[in-house]
Amino acid sequence: MIDSHQHFWNYNEERDTWITPEMSVLRKDYYPSYSEGLFRKNGFTGCVAVQADSSEEETLFLLALAEQNEFIQGVVGWVDLQSSNIEDRLAYFSQFEAIKGFRHIVQGEKDPAFLAKKEFIKGVKALASFDLSYDLLIYPHQIESAISFCQTCNDQRIVLDHLAKAPLKSGDISAWKKLISGFKGLDHVSAKISGIVTEASDQNWTTDQVNEIIDVALAIFGPSRLLIGSDYPVVLLNSTLERWVNTFKKQLNGLSDTEQAKIYEGNAIEFYQLETL
Repeated sequence: MIDSHQHFWNYNEERDTWITPEMSVLRKDYYPSYSEGLFRKNGFTGCVAVQADSSEEETLFLLALAEQNEFIQGVVGWVDLQSSNIEDRLAYFSQFEAIKGFRHIVQGEKDPAFLAKKEFIKGVKALASFDLSYDLLIYPHQIESAISFCQTCNDQRIVLDHLAKAPLKSGDISAWKKLISGFKGLDHVSAKISGIVTEASDQNWTTDQVNEIIDVALAIFGPSRLLIGSDYPVVLLNSTLERWVNTFKKQLNGLSDTEQAKIYEGNAIEFYQLETL
């Protein structure tokens, strides 16, 4: 398997303010050398490292890790997609073989019309000319604007992170199910089966809750547009890596071997254009 969504960081309390005191398990360094053994034990042969901090320094940090660790097969970095010189920045980062795409933390934007901003759309559209992907990170209340955004950027490879975060804490995902169905006809948009249990209130989530969300994902995106991801180490807030892996494997076990192979590895290789070992 290839983990399409893993994070690494050198923890900095002043910078990483999103990691609150209650998230004590995350308030330390996470490097590939710390977790590679655990991942290989659970069947992963590589990963895509995804940005957590909105800075070019973070992107360079991940690229340096990728250069030192074959386990990292690709990097999704951050760049200011609203910058007037976005083409220059993309040209600069394109010199690094490991760079596969970029992400902006849209879920943190307070402007409900952020995804309709001309500067942002221009930046995302610029990715296609460099053959780079875009990771879309949103909350459920942003799904409608995200669908319009994806329709506008119809020549861009886009992947929906964490299935737009179904609200497990509330126990009612009916509104999410209705909204996310709008992605069904958007063939250029894939999605990651990841980050699901992070949205639970604690570790007492059930396999039935997760299974319902995975079933919705299969109905909307199908086996050819889904990637598996751990969201490690954030997943540790409400689970162990082993529990998460066992949960999604059990639910996907009913698919054919070919379909499982796509979700576990093939789709990540194709979407991120990875050169596997």
